Amino acid sequence: MTVAVALAGSTGSIGRQTLEVIDASNGRYRVVSLAAASNEEVLREQIARYRPDVVAVIDSAVRSRLGRDFPSVEFSDDVADVVHPADVVVNAVVGFAGLPVTLETLRQGKRLALANKESLIAAGPIVQPLRNTEGAMIVPVDSEHCALHQCLRSSDHVGREVASLQLTASGGPFRGRTRDDLSRVDVNQALAHPTWSMGPKITVDSSTLMNKGLEVIEAHELFGVGYDRIEVVVHPQSVIHSMVTFTDGATIAQLSMPDMRLPIAYAIAWPDRFDVPFGAVDWASMRTLEFEVPDRETFRCLDLAYAAGRTGGSAPAWLSAANEIAVEAFLAGRISWLQIADVNDATLQRHDGGTLSSVDDVLAADERARQIARGIVQSFAQAAGTVGA
Repeated sequence: MTVAVALAGSTGSIGRQTLEVIDASNGRYRVVSLAAASNEEVLREQIARYRPDVVAVIDSAVRSRLGRDFPSVEFSDDVADVVHPADVVVNAVVGFAGLPVTLETLRQGKRLALANKESLIAAGPIVQPLRNTEGAMIVPVDSEHCALHQCLRSSDHVGREVASLQLTASGGPFRGRTRDDLSRVDVNQALAHPTWSMGPKITVDSSTLMNKGLEVIEAHELFGVGYDRIEVVVHPQSVIHSMVTFTDGATIAQLSMPDMRLPIAYAIAWPDRFDVPFGAVDWASMRTLEFEVPDRETFRCLDLAYAAGRTGGSAPAWLSAANEIAVEAFLAGRISWLQIADVNDATLQRHDGGTLSSVDDVLAADERARQIARGIVQSFAQAAGTVGA
């Protein structure tokens, strides 16, 4: 039986690796729909190769040209339209823009292979009820949450047997550096991740440990474990992807070499295992596995995420939105690396205490936080003389 796969965010890093997994499946999976923002060259190649039934494109000019050249394909301007023809939906959209795909997949009672952490973080109170829809299921693609998902399969009584979750962090390109060391780092340095090949936004998030902070919130939302029982451990080799410690003192870890195709394949094939090994460990060459506590004073974004998660309501949405604005500004040369945390902190300090009961509430919270964050970025840029950068 061929499994129909929808891929939202097909031209990005996770999207391309998802297609590599599908290529390795010997025809078990068929790409029935694709979604992308505007990368015409890559999307054109993907349409020609995989012949999907539906393609969603945000850029209207790109959509028009592709629609002319591929008349047998149904084109849409709504990324959520990729969901309908699929059995499993891979949401690899970057940032808050992935929310419609998450919501629509769960509404339709389908399996969601979730690589878009922001939609669950920003809209947790809205997403959670939809997980009760018959047939709906989230299988995480983030390597850390996929690892936790695998470790938790060892327990039939997760609610009473789990003592704590340990999310591992590589430490990013700036592990071991002090605040003084990081006062003048540039974009290229922040994008030089030591173990993973990812898109620019998530790579910068890794360098600030915001990625790990958002993953803490996501772990809470996915597995229902309290923040006091979710720990972060720096593990520079990125071989242990996360761990679960049980009430009897046993810790179970998931190990593999850094290769995002493994969690992608796991999420697509669930509840089965994929029959192609990705990231298998070469035990003959494995020498050292190191662990250390994160430097929370230098990498302030981690504690900001814990604080937003504990506050709840719309606070995680505010943090996620502010961070997107801050990272965009850093990549554009408007603020420094250290000011990413400053923008996030200053935005959270102005959080209005709002709650979320509808998608409109989520959109309003996101827009309000972005507005505030843009103002803070503007003030920093004016002070540094980088307003026009």
